[in-house]
Amino acid sequence: MITFITALIPVTILIMLGFVLRRSKFLPEETWPGVEKLTYFVLFPALLIGTLGKQSLAGEPWPLMLIIVVGTIMTSAVMLVIFRKVLSKNDATFTSIFQGGVRFNTYITLAVAQSLYGATGLAMASVAAGFMIVLINFWCISVFIIWGKGSFQGGLQFIKEIVGNPLIIACSVGWFLSLSGIGLPIIAGDILEIVGRAALPLGLLAVGAALKLEGMKDHFSPIVLSSLAQFGLKPLVTAALVSYTGLTGIAAAVLIIAFMTPTAPSAYILSRQLGGDTEAMASIITVQTLTAFLVMPLLGSLLL
Repeated sequence: MITFITALIPVTILIMLGFVLRRSKFLPEETWPGVEKLTYFVLFPALLIGTLGKQSLAGEPWPLMLIIVVGTIMTSAVMLVIFRKVLSKNDATFTSIFQGGVRFNTYITLAVAQSLYGATGLAMASVAAGFMIVLINFWCISVFIIWGKGSFQGGLQFIKEIVGNPLIIACSVGWFLSLSGIGLPIIAGDILEIVGRAALPLGLLAVGAALKLEGMKDHFSPIVLSSLAQFGLKPLVTAALVSYTGLTGIAAAVLIIAFMTPTAPSAYILSRQLGGDTEAMASIITVQTLTAFLVMPLLGSLLL
């Protein structure tokens, strides 16, 4: 547990720093949407392309990792949909509970994996993220199409949301460069590495800046229900599948880490764009992020 807490300390400090900087108005308010946009559309895609593009999957247990990722996400997503009417009578609020129980915080995942296992941990976590991002976005956008209060223009908009997602594009490019054997040209690799280095610190600052303490008491039920899925169902399913498949080592560890992180701040952006309950989503993101630094060390000591 001590090792896990030590790994989380710099992550916690950066998130709290982002929170303090925004609340103190040290930077102009319009700075933070720009930081979030820069991280989401440029820095983080550069990190994914750079890490996945130079990653050789030869000898790596990626088929088992893929099985566990698909199994965990499908289990949690299907369970949430099955119990939708029990979880919330409001469809828009259900989309927030769904995102709060299915999405994962990529910044925290990569930061903790790198802190615990170095470059190998970052590489394995990027592989896991490459699998997870595509499937999770597919599920979340599908849920918004069915239960969101936004107006969708049929299948074309659905395809546009999936194909146009910058993280899905980055994963696709990275996987293509890796699996095709092309790899990363030296100059491109150096540029992506330099740009990608800024993704985690700025991403964590943006997570802290996005925390909203106001109104959390009004969304007690969505917070609790989504958190039970996020910190209970997903880690247990992942641990069970890791045991069943026999996956071991860093690959197993980064999957467990990824599936016990809080939900992603980008869930708020998607909720705002596609007709979700943005106030409930903001409360879920805030409470899960704060709770994670108590829950993750405990889960890590039990499951890793």
